[in-house]
Amino acid sequence: MDRRRFITQASLAGAAIALAPYTRAWGSGSTKFPEVRISLKKRNFTSPAVEEVIGEIQARIGNKELAWMFGNCFPNTLDTTVDHSMVNGRPDTYVITGDIDAMWLRDSSAQVWPYLPLCKKDPQLKLLIAGVVNRHTKCILKDPYANAFYKNENKVSEWKNDLTDMQPGIHERKWEIDSLCYPIRLAHGYYKETGDTTVLDDAWLEAMKLVIKTFKEQQRKEGKGPYHFMRRTEWATDSLPLAGYGYPVKANGMICSMFRPSDDATVYPHFVPANFFAVESLRQMEEMLNAMGHKTVAAEAAALRKEVWEALKENATVHHKEYGDIYAYEVNGYGSYNLMDDANVPSLLGLGYLMPGMAKDKVYLNTRKFVLSFDNPFYYMGRAGEGIGGPHVGVDHIWPMSIAIRGITATNEHEITKCLKMLQGCHGGTGFMHEAFHKDDATKYTRAWFAWANTLFGEFVWKVYRERPDLLV
Repeated sequence: MDRRRFITQASLAGAAIALAPYTRAWGSGSTKFPEVRISLKKRNFTSPAVEEVIGEIQARIGNKELAWMFGNCFPNTLDTTVDHSMVNGRPDTYVITGDIDAMWLRDSSAQVWPYLPLCKKDPQLKLLIAGVVNRHTKCILKDPYANAFYKNENKVSEWKNDLTDMQPGIHERKWEIDSLCYPIRLAHGYYKETGDTTVLDDAWLEAMKLVIKTFKEQQRKEGKGPYHFMRRTEWATDSLPLAGYGYPVKANGMICSMFRPSDDATVYPHFVPANFFAVESLRQMEEMLNAMGHKTVAAEAAALRKEVWEALKENATVHHKEYGDIYAYEVNGYGSYNLMDDANVPSLLGLGYLMPGMAKDKVYLNTRKFVLSFDNPFYYMGRAGEGIGGPHVGVDHIWPMSIAIRGITATNEHEITKCLKMLQGCHGGTGFMHEAFHKDDATKYTRAWFAWANTLFGEFVWKVYRERPDLLV
């Protein structure tokens, strides 16, 4: 299925009443907030701990539309996208992204991430997430350059004719640094939350060795490396130029990422947000490897982390006449850089989400101002909201994900409240988040079923509830 396909709701039952800028109340009377969550008997997985959180928030916060949306969105991954089982005595969990029957390493990690704090209350939820970690290990070992996989290892992809080293069982083979970072983040979060090391087995160790090997190959110190990709397509962002190796880079210690987390091709392969993410992931990997007694591999991860970090300090910052020193989105080592941000995470805005230490980083704070302004070519403002989009679905389309990330990384109540209002107003009467919506009409949106956006919205609301519940009145 083409992720760019538009799903439009032009007509909605019930009168829409404007409450405030970017907010709308849908329906009236007893049908104001209709039952849109999938019925209990059709849900793929039900967690008592998740249901308890939903019940608590819906009972205690004053904003009943947000409470309704939270009850729809927060459990959406569990309700509709997980396929959990035991394989050879070990948990195995396949997680689709929503309306595409494939498991993205990035999306699946992010989709279950907010449930980690509830694992101690719910042993079955803990087992499900352990299964995701195990499935990630299996995927990485199959092909560390692939971004999305099938449960059926013999299934042949619709992209089987891509000019790359495709195998059965792989949905898509777009090399993105974050595809290897997100599984590390999830494994580390699971390990820290539960203390369970059963997922950090010999297969996981081999996968981590392969991550390090792949990162080093894509530093491109000695040639272009083994990865290449071309697709016969009308979309320029869906393929790589120059025989599938992308535009040239000058080796400087940074890792090349040929695609962004939007699955769009990079312009300059030194993709800055993902390199920062790699630094954080290598630190987490090092911690887990040391805990498991794998000192030699841990030292290799530490050395690579330091090298990438030094390269970022040397190459990722540019001076902007309006904002001062900011981080570029992409660089190439020759002095060229791309100033923009995209809604998909890792993003420049999302660095404050993925790397807690960034919250006080002066360059990040300058960058945050830049990406949330019209100096970012993919920042849009209209009657339905304001936020960051990207090339993936075209101009004038805002991704709710960017609004949620803005809210999660915000430090003042006015900005957090603004993000809550915009998210409340952008669901197009469905009660769910979408991939993107038109800046002037939230009923014109892409992807009615996009679990990552739903879960991230739930993560944001839950965070506000725990830290600033008075903002949810």
